[in-house]
Amino acid sequence: MANESITRRLAAILAADVVGYSRLMERDEKNTYTQLMARWKEVLEPLVATHQGRVFKTTGDGVLVEFSSAVNAVECAAALQRAMTAANRDVPADQAIVLRVGVNMGDIMVADSDLYGDGVNVAARIEALAKPGGVAISDGVHEYVHGRIDLDFFDSGHHEVKNIERPVHIWSWSPDEYDAPVKVVPESPPQLPSRPSIAVLPFDNMSGDPEQGYFADGITEDIITDLSKVSGLFVIARNSSFAYKGKSPDIRQVSRDLGVRYVLEGSVRRAANRIRINAQMIDGTTGGHLWAERYDRGIEDIFEVQDEVTRTIVTALKVKLTAGEEERRESRNKVDPEAYDLLVRSRQAILRFDVQSSAEARSMLERAIAIDPGLAAAYASLSIVALTDYINRWNGGTFDNVSRALALAEKAIETDENEAHGHHALSLALCWARRYDEAEVAAQRMLKLDPNSAGGHTALGSIRDFQSKFEDALPYYTRAHRLDPQFDLSLHFLGRTLLNLGRFDEAEIAFKRRLALAPRSDMTRFYLACLYGRTGRHEEARRYWHEVFEVNPNFSIDHFKRAMPYKDPGVLGRLVDGLREAGISL
Repeated sequence: MANESITRRLAAILAADVVGYSRLMERDEKNTYTQLMARWKEVLEPLVATHQGRVFKTTGDGVLVEFSSAVNAVECAAALQRAMTAANRDVPADQAIVLRVGVNMGDIMVADSDLYGDGVNVAARIEALAKPGGVAISDGVHEYVHGRIDLDFFDSGHHEVKNIERPVHIWSWSPDEYDAPVKVVPESPPQLPSRPSIAVLPFDNMSGDPEQGYFADGITEDIITDLSKVSGLFVIARNSSFAYKGKSPDIRQVSRDLGVRYVLEGSVRRAANRIRINAQMIDGTTGGHLWAERYDRGIEDIFEVQDEVTRTIVTALKVKLTAGEEERRESRNKVDPEAYDLLVRSRQAILRFDVQSSAEARSMLERAIAIDPGLAAAYASLSIVALTDYINRWNGGTFDNVSRALALAEKAIETDENEAHGHHALSLALCWARRYDEAEVAAQRMLKLDPNSAGGHTALGSIRDFQSKFEDALPYYTRAHRLDPQFDLSLHFLGRTLLNLGRFDEAEIAFKRRLALAPRSDMTRFYLACLYGRTGRHEEARRYWHEVFEVNPNFSIDHFKRAMPYKDPGVLGRLVDGLREAGISL
């Protein structure tokens, strides 16, 4: 290319590829080749010409097309898939030519008649994420064409793709003939609960130091937890509230999206060991402000501040605390500022959910306990870290971690019997120790202390799931998802249970939705591979199995069998059978 003239321009790139081309060629090479060439000539080329595009590269089973207009590119992609559907109507299913199509818009390099660059590469990666028979487009393309074309795309989330540093946000569409994907979350907004309902948006960091953002997040999380313990309220969990972090959302839209009547927002300013919290509550159905308050305190009184905020909300919403809730609030103690700071930082580390952040969280929690041995929540979090290290084979975790997790959870409860997080940790440790009945008692106790806990409902669902009480598990996962629609693990657990029930279509939807929220999940890919193996979609099973090791090169079936506490080993056997049916060597 050294002697060629290279220029740059902005273009929309359409990438199309045949699904299962190798399988088709292996089965009938001549017919597949003849049929594909006919489709390119009779279907693709006329549509590209109609939409003012230019085919600049063919790759045997794929094609790349340039458009000067994103609208033309997307309309051509949809027309191509509709035309391919029509052309396949009289073709046996095992001989049909089915395409995946992706569209991206970006800067490209032009060298003679060929095109190169990031705009082309991303289009190819997006195409691989499309559903067979469907179209996937980048977020930039969607932003441009939204409202300009008569096609409904749904948000398929962020995905990490090979050789592209940043996650790619895609939107998807399928023609009616291909059974457009059904969302796990209902299309209609969730109905308002009978109880007063509230979401707490992430408080703004007004400290003048961006590094203090974690502290404002910690205050928000603690207020959510405090409100969650009031049985007369319906409270949206942390993960879903924090989906709005860094944004300036329309409060009325937040109310509709989350299915709550009220929204709390505010700010935190920290100076040395003093804090100022400003908070205001808004009626999400009208956008009207109900009240605003300011709280100035020393950090050692942070629990008292949180209690004041909760009481103000409870009073404003005319919710009556039960006798037990009143009693538990009377025992709130002061906290060491440094220990509290470490506790808050550890929660941020745990949420990053990787081997290094787990080690960082353990170090911070151990330091917090050394400073303040009465910090029950620190023991509970340390218990969950120990269990997570074992399940994920992080930081040298072994089955001995389960015993350590049990001891730490018991220490949390011994330190403060009313610490709901301690009972949550205990329920998880007991479940992994296969002491299911005791685990359920602990989880029920946790929900008595924190009735709005999505994690508590998930724990009860998992306890039943691991005992093969799959139908009984579903309502708990559904409840967890209503309380925390952005909690991706509840979708994974839901999919796992639906798979075990043989409800494969619903399980696939849940797993795909989970990957949209957590694109680096090896376990969800593993279950999808098993699902596709059991349903005869063997090429897809092999693809997801390969991706498991791209995400986690240390993934081990043997460890999976040891670590997952299924009471009936036959459950694991059926999963692995799905992989074998797909021709995967284990």
